[in-house]
Amino acid sequence: MKNFITLGALVISLALIVYLYVRLSAAERELAQAKRHVADCEQVTFQLQNQLTAQARDKAAAAGQPVPGEQE
Repeated sequence: MKNFITLGALVISLALIVYLYVRLSAAERELAQAKRHVADCEQVTFQLQNQLTAQARDKAAAAGQPVPGEQE
């Protein structure tokens, strides 16, 4: 009887270890995906900032005003 209790505890422990491993693996995959999304968003933000700066410079140049970001 004592062996059955020990065996049951070992089986439950193994099942818990496997369950936690699967959960950890899923969380790591989601974290990697989130990091890729953040990197993509940063790149798009950078590109949009560059476009906005170029548009502001074009408008200032067309209006004959000093170009923002440049020294006079």
